[in-house]
Amino acid sequence: MQGRIANHPCRTTTPWNQGKLIGPKPPLKTKEIWSIRVRLQVAHRIRDLALFNLALDSKLRACDLIALRVDDVALHGRVRSRATIMQRKTGRSVQFEITEQTREAVARWLEKKDLHKGEPLFPSRINRARPMTTRQYARLLASWLRAIGLDPLAYGTHSLRRTKASMIYRRTGNLRAVQLLLGHTKIESTVRYLGIDVDDALLIAEQVEI
Repeated sequence: MQGRIANHPCRTTTPWNQGKLIGPKPPLKTKEIWSIRVRLQVAHRIRDLALFNLALDSKLRACDLIALRVDDVALHGRVRSRATIMQRKTGRSVQFEITEQTREAVARWLEKKDLHKGEPLFPSRINRARPMTTRQYARLLASWLRAIGLDPLAYGTHSLRRTKASMIYRRTGNLRAVQLLLGHTKIESTVRYLGIDVDDALLIAEQVEI
């Protein structure tokens, strides 16, 4: 059992949370999302803006996000409005939308870096043939959070995965839809992931009249 956990493709040799505060990481709020976007746009950080927007849209785990290849999201240089990838943790496919502003950001990044089919979408600066690491992604996220006055220790890469999913649930109450978007195999996993409690369930129930 220990051997299987150690070799899990979404894990690194050293635990990502070693020496850090652990626990559920909160999603970002709308005003925080736009604060980060504006700062990245003003600073002309094209890669970071594409990465940030795609992390929110895709709702992917960090290991799946950084493993994306150009052809996962683009065809003949045109960024798709929807994409499908195979999750490393579950081995199941999951679909996600790519909104217009994300498509524009990714397209600018593809053009700037001159990336082509088969190449990592977010390559390492050391070796273009390899994707950036989850550690690098986490460091970038920490810098974005710090820039708008948030404590990086209170958040994590799962904050971005959880952000849009939480918004969708709050606005629609459609737990099954969120389960599919997150690629969870069990609805109970989605309930725990979103931190849904009895008050949430009752609030949704009160909005439905029969």
